[in-house]
Amino acid sequence: MRSLRTGLSLVSLLSGLALLVPAATASAADVPLRDLAAAKGKVMGTAVTGSKLTGTYGDLAGAQFNALTPGNAMKWGSVEPARGSYNWAEADQIVNFAEAHGQQVRGHTLVWHSQNPSWLTNGTWTAAQLGQLMNDHIALEVGRYKGRLAAWDVVNEPFNEDGTYRQTLWYNGLGTGYIAQALTAARAADPAARLYINDYNVEGVNAKSTALYNLVKSLKEQGVPIDGVGLQAHLIVGQVPSTLQQNIQRFADLGVDVAITELDIRMTLPSDSRKLAQQAADYRAVMNACVAVARCAGVTVWGFTDSDSWIPSTFPGQGAATPYDENYAPKPAYHAIAEALGGTTTPPPTGACTAAYSVTSQWNTGFTGQVKISCSGAALSSWKVGWTYGAGQRITQAWNATCTQSGTAVSCANAAYNGTVPDGGSVTFGFNASWSGGNPVPAVTLE
Repeated sequence: MRSLRTGLSLVSLLSGLALLVPAATASAADVPLRDLAAAKGKVMGTAVTGSKLTGTYGDLAGAQFNALTPGNAMKWGSVEPARGSYNWAEADQIVNFAEAHGQQVRGHTLVWHSQNPSWLTNGTWTAAQLGQLMNDHIALEVGRYKGRLAAWDVVNEPFNEDGTYRQTLWYNGLGTGYIAQALTAARAADPAARLYINDYNVEGVNAKSTALYNLVKSLKEQGVPIDGVGLQAHLIVGQVPSTLQQNIQRFADLGVDVAITELDIRMTLPSDSRKLAQQAADYRAVMNACVAVARCAGVTVWGFTDSDSWIPSTFPGQGAATPYDENYAPKPAYHAIAEALGGTTTPPPTGACTAAYSVTSQWNTGFTGQVKISCSGAALSSWKVGWTYGAGQRITQAWNATCTQSGTAVSCANAAYNGTVPDGGSVTFGFNASWSGGNPVPAVTLE
């Protein structure tokens, strides 16, 4: 039987607060991102999933962004899964939502090597048949939304990393001319929509972006309708290309617009204050590069909340790539975007999040303790706490946190599943430890 040492009470001590990188809930007084962007003549967009456009997701999508991109709803495999059988429900829903909220829509995407219907990819087509299928698809889809969409990603991802053309259904069947053919068909279907070629890993000056540059230059010289290039910008924390602004400018100098079309900045999980700070700096750098170039039309994030991000399923062990966490709390990246657009954001109130340490049971040589992290008036997307023991106390096991001890200094960080502390909520982690000589309650610092 474990007996409780007499004379030692079970007490808890609220810590002092040291929030290094707060993930504060955006104040109602903060200017929405869409208004900040509009004041600079820029688009601030997000990709969305139509079925989620309700509740908090819908409220934020409508309030914070002035443009929407259907994440999947307008891809060929979605709209014509069986030949001649169409499903426009989600695409229509997104367009209707955007119009109701005074937002532009960016169509995505018409001609791509991926997410095509099986009847198309498994078919055997002559060049004439394939070209007609492409023309008909563009005429039908672009024509359906004529006058309602601001821009289209007409051709998506035409290049390999070394700048050669990607071997696709379109390239193999029609040659390089498929790109000009697609752009020409899109212009005929909606003369007012801005027509883009979109690709990834073309954000900085490199072989792939130079191939895209040469293509756009050639198309312009031939009189092919091309209005812009989309730089997808699926980036990694700490790896924003140093030549991003230079690259945007060189495309602009060709006489086309440039858009950051699919921005997210992923990290190795779990997130922590250091990674979130670097991510915020990276988002700021991308925004600053766009703001600096007049012909950069704007920036679209590929999902604004981590709960609607493609990253974790595609890059296992990575994520936290968007400006909002899974509970819709804005991360430091959100505030960086706002500040890059000329806004100011409201910091969390001092003392809005606190940490409390308590001893829940104690016996001759050991004890069980816990720390409760609570927020009121702010929110956290990750947390880390630390304290210094007196001599003789040492943690032996922890749960719901990762704890390390060096000498008398203890540091505990959230587990992968409990980093978020919503406004008005709390999380608790526990540990077992040994003691000798005394077991005073230490002061805890929340970082």
